[in-house]
Amino acid sequence: MFAANRVVACSPPAASAGVCRGMRRRQAQAHCPELVVLADDPDRDARLFEPVAAAVEELVVGVEIVRPGLVAVPVSGASGYFGGELPLVERLLDHVASHAGVECQIGIADGLYAATLAAHRSRVVDPGAAPAFLAPLTIAELDQPDADRAELIDLLRRLGLSTLGAFAALPERDVTARFGSAGLLAHRLARGRDERPPYRRTPPPELSVTESFEPALDRIDVAAFLARTLARRFHSGLADRGLACTRLGIHATTEHGEELARVWRCAEPLTPDGVSDRVRWQFEGWLRAGDGARPTAGITRLRLVPEEVVEGRSLQLGLWPGADSGTEHTPESDRAGRALVHVQGLLGPDGVYTAVPAGGRGPAERVRLVPWGERRTPPDEHDAPWPGRLPAPSPATVYEQPLPATVTGADGIEVGITDRNDLTQVPCRVTVSSGPPRRVLDWAGPWVVQARWWAPDGAGTHARVQVVLDEDEATGEDEPAGALLLTWARRPSPHWTVEGSYD
Repeated sequence: MFAANRVVACSPPAASAGVCRGMRRRQAQAHCPELVVLADDPDRDARLFEPVAAAVEELVVGVEIVRPGLVAVPVSGASGYFGGELPLVERLLDHVASHAGVECQIGIADGLYAATLAAHRSRVVDPGAAPAFLAPLTIAELDQPDADRAELIDLLRRLGLSTLGAFAALPERDVTARFGSAGLLAHRLARGRDERPPYRRTPPPELSVTESFEPALDRIDVAAFLARTLARRFHSGLADRGLACTRLGIHATTEHGEELARVWRCAEPLTPDGVSDRVRWQFEGWLRAGDGARPTAGITRLRLVPEEVVEGRSLQLGLWPGADSGTEHTPESDRAGRALVHVQGLLGPDGVYTAVPAGGRGPAERVRLVPWGERRTPPDEHDAPWPGRLPAPSPATVYEQPLPATVTGADGIEVGITDRNDLTQVPCRVTVSSGPPRRVLDWAGPWVVQARWWAPDGAGTHARVQVVLDEDEATGEDEPAGALLLTWARRPSPHWTVEGSYD
């Protein structure tokens, strides 16, 4: 399957021919000319994957769908029942092939992440051997469909960390200081540990949300519409208690008393849209299942259960009450909209703007301002993997007119960019405008953008560098903050400017 012209999933025969995730379409077809190309469609995948999950559930208790195409099951009890892990694997392979009509790959290891990579290789990893199994694998294995780590992987490669083992060898404190919470999570995975600590809160039973339907639901479009409302209620109930769901149980009852249940496991806390998507996918799987697996009547009762929750402190709240609930029209949002329209009446149509994500490499390029009232639809390429894109976080302040700066090394000579896109030397001092030179405590980069590559002498080339300056050396309140985003341009003459500052 392809998304944004890159492989996001491939079958075992395609993988044996050299096709792998992240490969461009033309390159994949060169490895396997008879390749069948499909677009990435989560709804279709969830519908087709339900028979596989149902077949696994007939043999093993405790099935959890991670995403369409990946199911996780506890091995300890099942392996004891079937006489060991290898007999269990053989039984699952045969049972899925006979009941779902597809071939599957199975891997066993400590932790979901290691087990997923083991499944890609059809491996059984001994208990306690997950770190050794992961160590020689390429750092690109951190890029999973449910977590976009392309920028982190690119940075780790440029730092010379090409394998999971090399990344895992770094001290956890240094990883947290340099890469933040996202880097810490990836570091845990590279070490063979779970993506979250093993102790999580047990959700109170009153956080479950139940809805009855009259008449019964037997159409997917109606179910999808109702799922959005139910998902918002479910998410709001958790958010009011400062919680977020990471394992979602979906339970349904039909008119004939049939009980349907499935658990979805999520790497990140679910948003209202995430809950709605999984409910819709599950309805598609149930209502479009083949003969013998499809319920004999419509669904009259639906219950959403937070099987596992985590603290929701990291969730970003909206600008006004209700703005983060996923509801497009609330009393608060309507009042805010009327106020903004009133301001437009006073200042004109261009008096109020709202930000929309846009494609680009620099912070100013990645946001587009549109007048209030116009469609706020991001362009298709806004989340494309732009080469040379500045990694998160973006500067808190981006200057409309960049400030002139001078960056010098230990010998007092100005730092530049070589033809191989490296700094000529380590930056030691930065002077902003007419202020005093300030010592560089830490730095990162460069992120080089080769725009207008056809121009002579690399006229379109520029690079960005992040620096942390000694705030004790600041002499005035007007000086930028201690963390700056610097930009180096080759033309009209090599020079540095301050593009933004970090709080």
